[in-house]
Amino acid sequence: MSKTLFDKIWDAHVVSTVENGPTQLYIDRHFCHEVTSPQAFNGLRARGLKVFRPELTTMTADHNTPTIDQDKPVKDPISRNQLDTFAKNAAEFNMPLYFPLGHQKNGVVHIIGPENGFTQPGMTIVCGDSHTSTHGAFGTIAFGIGTSEVEMVLATQCVLQTRPKTMRINYNGKLGAGVSAKDLALYTISKLTTGGATGYFVEYAGEAIRNMTMEERMTVCNLSIEMGARGGMIAPDETTFNYVKGREFAPKEAEWNKKLAYWKTLKSDEGAKFDLELNFNAANIQPMITYGTNPGMGMGIQESIPTLDQIDEAGRISFRKSLDYMGFQPGEQLLGKPIDYVFLGSCTNGRIEDFRIFANYVKGKKKADNVVVWLVPGSWGVEKQIREEGLLDIFTEAGFLLRQPGCSACLAMNDDKVPAGKYAVSTSNRNFEGRQGPGARTILAGPLVAAAAAITGKITDPRV
Repeated sequence: MSKTLFDKIWDAHVVSTVENGPTQLYIDRHFCHEVTSPQAFNGLRARGLKVFRPELTTMTADHNTPTIDQDKPVKDPISRNQLDTFAKNAAEFNMPLYFPLGHQKNGVVHIIGPENGFTQPGMTIVCGDSHTSTHGAFGTIAFGIGTSEVEMVLATQCVLQTRPKTMRINYNGKLGAGVSAKDLALYTISKLTTGGATGYFVEYAGEAIRNMTMEERMTVCNLSIEMGARGGMIAPDETTFNYVKGREFAPKEAEWNKKLAYWKTLKSDEGAKFDLELNFNAANIQPMITYGTNPGMGMGIQESIPTLDQIDEAGRISFRKSLDYMGFQPGEQLLGKPIDYVFLGSCTNGRIEDFRIFANYVKGKKKADNVVVWLVPGSWGVEKQIREEGLLDIFTEAGFLLRQPGCSACLAMNDDKVPAGKYAVSTSNRNFEGRQGPGARTILAGPLVAAAAAITGKITDPRV
């Protein structure tokens, strides 16, 4: 019987199934950060339990970390308490893969996993973070879990899950010049809406996906949750294998050959049935920006905000509320709109390729005087590459400062907050009200659009 990629990995990890209930799924790799883990460790402590397989949990501080002066005591008392608690839990429960602030392997959880070889094809991967879907780029079943489930995984290395439906999205043809993986993802969310993939696990396929680098694929899978999907995945291929090979925690020698043989079987069989299958023409995608307060409110950079008569009657109240918050009008075009902040970073676009794109555009130019720009690498590994490749010199000459790794302005849990009423062009994943600071107005975009905004001080089509 033909199977989808999802079916193959799920079925290989089923421990047991509750009749008319959820599946007990074995978890190969658990990622853990300081925000969603304290209550989970407290639960273990209260029940007198140890972590069942501590070597299968990777711990990194990222959400509460400052992006300047990381070698000094953390000023914010809430952040400091979260980080201190994280360190105490790692020590008490003898967690061998704990990467605190300042550690060379520290960084955003969904960036340090792949770059160190923890993320491998065919795995089941969980984390108390919704953007765990990022790891699906390697051909994994990866999804976010709640704090009670974090405790469950720590205690048993398993989690209870209801089997989702399957969806495949095919992107036919090639992306145009200046169009990125982030644009493809925002385009898809604008078509499906933020609830269009609810209940599904999505497999991304087609020529445009096959042509992507691993870092681009991670960006696409990262945003799966923003259209309601349980997760997203891409079948592993030579691009995947070449990326994983040689990384510190990747299989070596005979074990590599054994794993590789298995990984090459991880693709949807000919004739495999999906619950839903969609097709998009990649040539129709242009650089994208959002205009509202959820990632589904996106449009091509040359387009205009929809008018009221283009919105379903049931959605008009929330549409008006969103535009009122953003200070925009129905039918308005945003090209040329002055902006105040630019943020390059997050688990969506904080990898080295994102910084190369940004540097390539700003080279020989100068930062706009009216814009505050936060360039935040996703890990110390990325920061090291930025320096080694000479990108820091380009940024410095153009008037930019490079900050230290962390989630930063993606969710403003540290000092990187956009002030109320200010506009931020952000390469992160969510533009909810107050997401980047109370009253902040977020316009989601890819690294190239962010670079153009940083130089011109306004929303600019980087292709022009």
